[in-house]
Amino acid sequence: MGHMGDLRLWRHLLGFIRPRWKWIALAVVLSFIITGTSLTLPYLVQLGMDDYIISSKLPLEERSRGLATLSAIFVVTVLVGFITNFFQVVVLEYTGQNIMHALRQRLFGHILSLNLSFFHGNPVGRIVTRLTNDIQNMYEMFTSVIVTLFNDGVRIVGILGILFWMNWRLAILLSFTFPVMILITLWFGRLSRNAFRQIRAHLAGINAFIQEAVTGISIVQLFLREKDTHRRFASLNEEYRRSAFYQIRVFGVFVPLIEVMSSVSLALIIWYGGGEILRNTMTIGILTAFVSYMRLFFQPLRELSQKYTMVQSAMASAERIFGLLENRDILPLAEHPQVPGRVKGEIEFENVSFGYDGENPIIHNLSFRVNPGETLAIVGATGAGKTTVISLLERFYDAQKGEIRLDGVDVRILDPLWLRQQIGLVMQDVFIVPGTIRENILLDRESSEEELERLLELAQLAQLVERLPEGLETRIGEGAMDLSVGQKQLLAFARVLARDPRVLVLDEATANVDTETEMLIERAIQAALANRTSIVIAHRLSTIRRAHRILVLDHGSIVEEGSHDQLMAQQGLYYHLQTLQNGKFTESVSDFPNVAPSQ
Repeated sequence: MGHMGDLRLWRHLLGFIRPRWKWIALAVVLSFIITGTSLTLPYLVQLGMDDYIISSKLPLEERSRGLATLSAIFVVTVLVGFITNFFQVVVLEYTGQNIMHALRQRLFGHILSLNLSFFHGNPVGRIVTRLTNDIQNMYEMFTSVIVTLFNDGVRIVGILGILFWMNWRLAILLSFTFPVMILITLWFGRLSRNAFRQIRAHLAGINAFIQEAVTGISIVQLFLREKDTHRRFASLNEEYRRSAFYQIRVFGVFVPLIEVMSSVSLALIIWYGGGEILRNTMTIGILTAFVSYMRLFFQPLRELSQKYTMVQSAMASAERIFGLLENRDILPLAEHPQVPGRVKGEIEFENVSFGYDGENPIIHNLSFRVNPGETLAIVGATGAGKTTVISLLERFYDAQKGEIRLDGVDVRILDPLWLRQQIGLVMQDVFIVPGTIRENILLDRESSEEELERLLELAQLAQLVERLPEGLETRIGEGAMDLSVGQKQLLAFARVLARDPRVLVLDEATANVDTETEMLIERAIQAALANRTSIVIAHRLSTIRRAHRILVLDHGSIVEEGSHDQLMAQQGLYYHLQTLQNGKFTESVSDFPNVAPSQ
């Protein structure tokens, strides 16, 4: 939980504020003008009462002219304060928007660079909260609190100076109330900080739960979990409500205490100042000015609850934002990443071991080689480590042991961006970017119309595009036309063909489609695999039989290797996976005593 005294957070903030120091300096100068105008008004009232209203030393006409002059100065002072305040608000809003824009861009760019393991451990709702609510909290603090607190600090110091100048005895008497106000403020700060810690934690939980519930709404409805989901949300919402009421109770005690201290100060002014007036050692104008200045003195304290709310909320948000920015869960880059000029497509795993938690390996001493232009199929039961192999090849993760090489070069010394350009990946779940079909295929790449038409033919998308009224300009994705599972798969093949990678990976790319669509996908696969090194993960026999070689994985180790006919003749794990394809998959090689791990 961040707090105002956390210098580490302020150093981070200064890194974003420093480039805009001129605008901040202008806001500070305007603050001095605003404070000066507000402190001038009670003094003008004092002069009017003592020199022109009560005083009988001057003629009536001169007193009237003096009051008129003071009134004009009063109006001009108010106008100067209003205009200055207007420009300060504009400057702060402009500067605050620029600072938060830079912070949001920096944070989003950092998130894009993090490892997949970070996203596995952080709900999407929590990440969205960092980029939206937390950034907004910091923006409100900057525009509504920081400079306002500076204004209030200058005002309080100015008021104290004026009070001691006007009547130091009364000012000292009023100073005895300050320690009590400081203790009340510290007590309020401690309790409200605990309240905000609870509120922000419960709000993050609500955001994460809503995101998960909306994302999985089809599952919620399919399995009749509406009542249970609503009950769990009600529980989270109730916890948030209790935290909010606790905060309200804290404020409900703090604000009246400040009012009590204000009333005590006013009583001291009337008691002591009235006695001074009776003894003719103080004027009514000074007493009136004292009352006005004390009201100005307590005004920031009355508003402290609201400001403290913003500050604590913003500092809690800053703690989470900068904590995320400090997250170094990023794949290490070589000091001089290599970008080879030509790619043959040779892939080699040598004694590779890997576990997502670093302790329980998913892959055990895995070794195999894929020659340039060869198609390798990887099969195995669920949890055998097939997708993990692909994640390591794409360098979403680094192996804990062993080496993975592309054309004889360790992938860890290659430029990751270049590496992923050379390896095309078609997955079972295809991500659709809200936009047109053209944008989803090219993904900001340039391509001629003739080349794009050729890609559509190869990917078996041409007929679909022709049937659409807007063709390639048809919008798809969220809020627009939706594609079937098979059509998304064809779109994924078109994306891969547009990139023209030397290595192609198919991860269950033919799963969950109807027979007719499967035929189209098979044609797209033929076009995609041509003249490329390919790794295919699939359960469908038609896809596997196309491979030159098949690896059978069980619990992260190769237990069988060969062609389809060879493996079927062995009647081992592969044979049983194929014969039981429509039934229950056998989960362990231990069920087949004749199967032994191979190198």
